[in-house]
Amino acid sequence: MDLELKDTPGQLVLALQPISDFEGNIVSVVHHRDKKTPRGMIPVQVAFEISGEKVSGLINKLESIGIIVARVGEERLRESRAGILIGHIIHSDIRDTIDQIDATGYAEVVDLTMSMPGIDQRSSARLVINATGKVEMEYAVELLRNIAREKDLLLIEPI
Repeated sequence: MDLELKDTPGQLVLALQPISDFEGNIVSVVHHRDKKTPRGMIPVQVAFEISGEKVSGLINKLESIGIIVARVGEERLRESRAGILIGHIIHSDIRDTIDQIDATGYAEVVDLTMSMPGIDQRSSARLVINATGKVEMEYAVELLRNIAREKDLLLIEPI
């Protein structure tokens, strides 16, 4: 759930308490204190587990106390792992690498950060892969290992 909070003390606690009240189990909170939404609010991402029938009541409660619910989504990718690829990543078609992982149906590349020092030098890329479960994550990492071997890339994992 993506929330927008007023930039005043106590807003984060105010937003999290209803999740507990509705018997939700908070998994993570990312509070982007240094950023502002177009409405001048503080963006907060909250991942939590809650029974489906309680979601609309939770949203109503949050909105009734002045918390803006910007997005609600069901997260199906629960496992996350990062790795670094080193080599001629662009020349070996990074899009193909991402597409092969995304095509599995159980894993996706959700973040990619690259460093390219020069056209003839090796580059590096940090990939974050999310998967539906632990077993699926192992399959995705094995796929990435195989891709790295085929493309003559060094894979450093996990971070």
